[in-house]
Amino acid sequence: MTQGAGQEPVVRTATLRDFRVPPYAQTPVPPQAQGVAPSSVPHPGNAVVGDGQPEGYTPTERDLPVIRRGDTVQVQTVAEPRPASDDGRGPLFVVGDVHGYLDELLAALGEQGLIDADGNWAAGNARLWFLGDFTDRGPDGIGVIDLVMRLSAEAAAAGGYCKALMGNHELLLIGAKRFADTPVNSGAGTATFQAAWLLNGGQKNDMERLQDVHLQWMSRLDAVVEEDGHLLMHSDTTAYLDYGSTIEDVNDTITAILTRNDADECWDLFRKLTKRFAFRDEGGSQAVRELLTTYGGQRVVHGHSPIPYLLGEVGTEEGEDGAGPVINGPHVYADGLAIAMDGGVTMAGKLLVVQLPLHD
Repeated sequence: MTQGAGQEPVVRTATLRDFRVPPYAQTPVPPQAQGVAPSSVPHPGNAVVGDGQPEGYTPTERDLPVIRRGDTVQVQTVAEPRPASDDGRGPLFVVGDVHGYLDELLAALGEQGLIDADGNWAAGNARLWFLGDFTDRGPDGIGVIDLVMRLSAEAAAAGGYCKALMGNHELLLIGAKRFADTPVNSGAGTATFQAAWLLNGGQKNDMERLQDVHLQWMSRLDAVVEEDGHLLMHSDTTAYLDYGSTIEDVNDTITAILTRNDADECWDLFRKLTKRFAFRDEGGSQAVRELLTTYGGQRVVHGHSPIPYLLGEVGTEEGEDGAGPVINGPHVYADGLAIAMDGGVTMAGKLLVVQLPLHD
């Protein structure tokens, strides 16, 4: 969504009570002083820098569906939390895309009993995985990263753990900080990480608060893990197969790319992990099976593509009451082999924190 002519961007301060206000409509638009006119900032899929689209690039504003404000998307609610696993490990939870919505994250973690009223770890030996995309579009991406880093230490001290995966927006923020306006080979003319970051919801206050400790933490995140038969990854794409035939190979290869600090190589990694919808349409279940056969597990669990987009809800951005899609839980699809966890918090959906395995 773009600001209309003559309109001033509205800065959103998130609270725990404003879940039904369309957050993306209130995200600050990067000013023209930063080199991006308000009319060039799209809603809310990842935008292409330049006039063309590199082969396989994620869909842009022009072809991503838009939610009608009156639509209702019903997804089966997750059942009550279940006991720890038989081998003594704590229960397993996953978190979908956060995109800077810190208050919504705190509320969702609290609802599951993972943190207390003060925001401290309260789940003992529970296991918690974030599926990536901590920053951009929302008001406090650095605050989200700081929370996850702190919870990681507190969970480990309590006998559990809180861990995170690499999302495409982590790659984007790393690239914008490291390479700024350095031209990269985008496959569609000249592009820069800085321009791509701004077009994809980059927030000036996040960049101002970004520290070396945040960059180091993001750069060392794994891209793929397997937990209790669940293959966890950020993006609904088979592009991970380009980086190795085992989980260890994929993670080592991506870490090595970020360590080499080559702008073109990092851009290619960002471009590939920004692909989406590989599991949604005809042949989707086969794409999931290819990943499971290669890396193990019985189900893929991913973020990246908002559930309303996966369900194909298309309409206009105007609505009678400004209500967003109703998302009650994750979306299971691709013959039951894939679980989508991005509840669309950037479009007034829901930030999902759920326990695995899901009831069928």
